[in-house]
Formats: sequence, C-alpha cells, structure tokens
Amino acid sequence: MGLGRYILRRFVLSTFVVIGVTFLVFVAAQVVPSDPAALYAGPRPSAEQIEKARVALHLDAPLPARFLGFAKAMAVGDFGVSYKSRHLISQDLATFLPATLELAAFSTFLALLIGIPTGAFAAAYRGGWIDRVGGLGSIAAVAMPTFFLAMLLQFIFAKWLGVLPLSGRLSQEISISNPLQPVTGFALIDALLSRRFDAFGDAFAHLILPGLTLAAYPAGIAMRLTRSAMIEILERRHILAARALGLSGRRILFGHALPNAMGPALTVLGLSFAFALTGAVLVEIIFAWPGLGRYLSEAILSKDFPVIAAATLVVTLCYVGMNLILDLAQALIDPRVALK
Repeated sequence: MGLGRYILRRFVLSTFVVIGVTFLVFVAAQVVPSDPAALYAGPRPSAEQIEKARVALHLDAPLPARFLGFAKAMAVGDFGVSYKSRHLISQDLATFLPATLELAAFSTFLALLIGIPTGAFAAAYRGGWIDRVGGLGSIAAVAMPTFFLAMLLQFIFAKWLGVLPLSGRLSQEISISNPLQPVTGFALIDALLSRRFDAFGDAFAHLILPGLTLAAYPAGIAMRLTRSAMIEILERRHILAARALGLSGRRILFGHALPNAMGPALTVLGLSFAFALTGAVLVEIIFAWPGLGRYLSEAILSKDFPVIAAATLVVTLCYVGMNLILDLAQALIDPRVALK
C-alpha cells in the first residue's frame, strides 16, 4: 500500500469513527429516562409549556428525521443552546475547551518528558538501580487512582510545602484585580501575547499539579514501552558497531538508539493525549479547573443532552484528529507502516 492510499484509508476510517460516535450519542439520548422538553421549558412547567418546547426542539418529528437534523447540525458546528442555561453551546465550548486542551497538552508534554528518558536509561542500565526504580515508579504511576494522586499532590505541595497553588487556573490577584485579556483562550499563550509575565508564571504554577496528576499514568506507560523498544534496538548490529568504534554511551543512546524508538513514542503521545482528554473530568473537578470536564459533568448531572452531545463530539474530533496526525507522522518516519 502506497503512502497516498494509506493516508486516504486512515482518513476514511477516522470519518467513520466520527459518524459512529455521532450515531451512538443520538441513540443514547433516546434511551435516557428524561424529558428534554420538560428540562428546556424551565422549572415546574405546565403541560402546554412542555408541548411548546417539544415542538420548538423538533421532538415531535420522526426519529430518522431527528437524527438527520442532529447530524447536519453537528457537522456544521451548530450545537444549539443548553437546556439548562439557555446559553449558546458553541460560545461555552470556546470558553471551556481551550482550558482543557491546555491542560491536556501540558500533561502530555510532561508524560513524554518523564517517561521516554526514564525508559531509555532503564534500558541502557537494565538490571541496575535505575531500571528497578523506574520500574517501581511506572507500576505505581499506572496503579495509583487519579483522585488519590491528586489529593496527595495537593497535600504535599499546596498544604504542607506551600509552594504551589491548591486549585484554579489563575490566582484571585490576577483573575479579579488585573484580569488577563483572552485572545486564544490558552492562558500561557495569552499571557505571552499580552507580555504579562506575572500572569504567565501564575498560570504555569497552577498547571503543574493537575498536569502531573494527568501525566502520571501515561508516563508509566511511556516508560515501559520505551524501555521494551530500546532493549531490542540496543542489541542490533549497528549499535554494537557503534560501541566497537568507541562512541560514547550517551551518543549511542540518544543519537542512534532513541531515534529508532520513535514509533512507540508516537503511540505513547496518542495515548497520553487521549487519557488527558478523557481523564480531565475528575481532575478538573478536584482542582476546580474551569475546563470542559467540569462543564460536561454539570451537564450530565442535569441531563443536558445538547451539551453532552456537543462535548462528546468535540472530544472525539480532538482524539481522532490527534491519532490521524500521529498515524501520518509514523508513516512518514517509517514508510514500512504504509506498506503493511
């Protein structure tokens, strides 16, 4: 299979995934034991108000027609209004989604920064204390529940040592007294664009604890995958020849062996980003992070279907888009992927 056919095949498969998720979200809304019209009509609605809301929401239309209308609206980004708040969902997503993406990107960066070098050193010193400590650390990172790790980090770094903020995205001194002007929605980028270095430092400090919490699990996976790939690569002939030529261990490890292990690293990147997006719900609640996770959790509790559908589709698009980019990058790095 050529590279062009491989790209087309991955794009078509990604499209089918998005269509399938859209269908499942619509089906799930039909089996949930709640009345969207009653929720949309407001508190203590009359039967007449509920019926008017049912007509306004097109709930009286046949099921196939409702699905086609729902799919068309999702395709053009018309997510409608929230049943509970009556706000445009697209505006809410523009506010909450950048905060979640910023947290997910930062945690993914931390996972790769911690997991890949640790796995490389563990493979280089297999059986030594670095390998054993890294192995124990990876097992603990994977096995520890997210909520427990979040509270543990809060207790150590916020309550006991007092070096990092407990929760939130920005301190009250900045968010109330001297608020940061939103440009992109990403606090770090907006702070740099505004040349607000005080806000940049404050936003970065607030990112550390939730970022570490989300990065723990994928960092453990990254360490194990990198270690396994590096052990196999370090036994290849060109690595043995490099050692025979007298090249330094660090040059062999990072200059010759690690670049050949980029395939598993790209896989870890996709896993890390996916875990950060899906695991952000609980982490954002614990750290009072104003992102998509908290927005979605409140919508689930109130059975606000349009918000749930929009958030699910947006997360799916982000995840599918990331995996599509990684698949293409992996095919460009290793053409054998496209030929299989």
